[in-house]
Amino acid sequence: MIPAAFDYYRPTKMDDVIALLKEHGDDARVMAGGHSLIPMMKLRMAEIPHLIDLQAIDGLNEISIEDGQITIGAMVTQHDLINHAGLEGAAPILREAALQIADPQVRYMGTVGGNVANGDPGNDMPGLMQCLDATFALVGPDGKRSVAARDFYEAAYMTAREDEEVLTSVSIPVPQGGYAYEKQKRKIGDYATAAAAVQIIKEDGKCTAASIAMTNLSDTPIYSVDAGAALVGTTVDAAALNAAKAAMLGDIDPTEDNRGPVAFKKHVAGVILARAIERAWSRA
Repeated sequence: MIPAAFDYYRPTKMDDVIALLKEHGDDARVMAGGHSLIPMMKLRMAEIPHLIDLQAIDGLNEISIEDGQITIGAMVTQHDLINHAGLEGAAPILREAALQIADPQVRYMGTVGGNVANGDPGNDMPGLMQCLDATFALVGPDGKRSVAARDFYEAAYMTAREDEEVLTSVSIPVPQGGYAYEKQKRKIGDYATAAAAVQIIKEDGKCTAASIAMTNLSDTPIYSVDAGAALVGTTVDAAALNAAKAAMLGDIDPTEDNRGPVAFKKHVAGVILARAIERAWSRA
């Protein structure tokens, strides 16, 4: 289908982006890679009179690793994450997750900022960023502010970002310990039926810290404090795995759709989480 008529803007400065958002209010949207917004416009599920393309804004496609902190510009693509030599060593879970997003064509254009900013509960990066305790940088008429990924998502497609703000970068403490991103999906290119991001730190044969987040099992990504706590102090044996799974199942709230009924989704979530924990533990 063809989208409804719209005005297209390609500013070169962030100040101009903010000015356009202030001028047009709810009638304006920013676009990063366009893989979420453009299909909705084509299907007439979203009507955007004023579309603001971020492609020409300098500095949004950079990756830096300094002083134990990783900063990823909003326009960095999934392809960039996969092929960045520094990230492969500093945060290999980013590459592992990015390789499971859609297909190569989408990964060449799909951006980190677009994936985390629009609040789609099916996207992979929001849950991963919660697991990694990321912080999102937002710029608006009142200046800059930061919001923790764990506080950013409020409901499906609803976030802490104000209408006149733009997400410009993601900052992550360099992860420690073992990691895994596990995902079950119906076919290549599909959203997850369930996915799990896990980071585990091991000392003297026991888990001393664990971070767990799940994807596409509620109307927001789920960072499960209790699931991580269930592993701490254990050797991540069968009892600890079962306790973590039980805690996670208490946090998620899946709904029936074309990926399966609720009981099936809960079963898949448990299987995927166990796989992710076991893989992360083996790498710790």
